[in-house]
Amino acid sequence: MDCIFCKIANGKIPARIILESNKSLAFLDAFPLASGHSLVIPKKHYEKIQQMPADENYDLFNLVQQVTEKIDALTNAELIAVHNGKESGQEIPHVHVHIIPRSAGDGAGAVHSMFRNRPKLSDKEFDQILDKIKD
Repeated sequence: MDCIFCKIANGKIPARIILESNKSLAFLDAFPLASGHSLVIPKKHYEKIQQMPADENYDLFNLVQQVTEKIDALTNAELIAVHNGKESGQEIPHVHVHIIPRSAGDGAGAVHSMFRNRPKLSDKEFDQILDKIKD
């Protein structure tokens, strides 16, 4: 497999490791959007979060919380983002969580600013979506 994150997890590519658990790894992003931009990945290869077993998902987000606390102590604001699949903007098909320090005037907007064509749903449409998700 030619996955850069698998190579980092296996020690074949160096990375600036922040924290590590048995199942997950946190490191500084090599192409940061802000100073301190970090990534947290599962050590095993999964393309989407829903493919991960519950214990590995728990481990991943436990490490996300630990790294977020460390970054928050330095910056006091951060963005946590997951692009779950190519259509959502995931560029490397290996689950990864971005922790990006934010500051006033950094030029990035809220997640809502990413969507120009937002739907206007009726109550009936909301209810239909809810029913489909719950089934």
